Amino acid sequence: MKAFQAIKVVGGALIVLASLNAYAQSSDADAASSMAAPSAKSTKAANRALQRSVRKALSRTKGLSVNNITVRARGGAVTLEGSVPEQPQIDIATQAAQGVQGVTSVKNALTIRPIGQ
Repeated sequence: MKAFQAIKVVGGALIVLASLNAYAQSSDADAASSMAAPSAKSTKAANRALQRSVRKALSRTKGLSVNNITVRARGGAVTLEGSVPEQPQIDIATQAAQGVQGVTSVKNALTIRPIGQ
């Protein structure tokens, strides 16, 4: 009878130890994954902040009309879309966007559309 009770106690202790070990491992994995991958919310916020920074840099650039330029950012890659009145403004916009901190690449999809068209 005493042996049966001893086996129950040892078995219960082993179950408790195994569950604590499993809990500790899953908590470590959760912490590592939250540190490794930024959340979708923070990624969107970073992209929006980069878009604002590029737009601000474009608007401060002399000789550039930003009225019809749209800026999109995704993970440091910036896309410029829309139209400008003259060819040199396309190059100016690209250079201004490349000078912004956090920009890793610039895709220029700007077209030329003279004023009034």
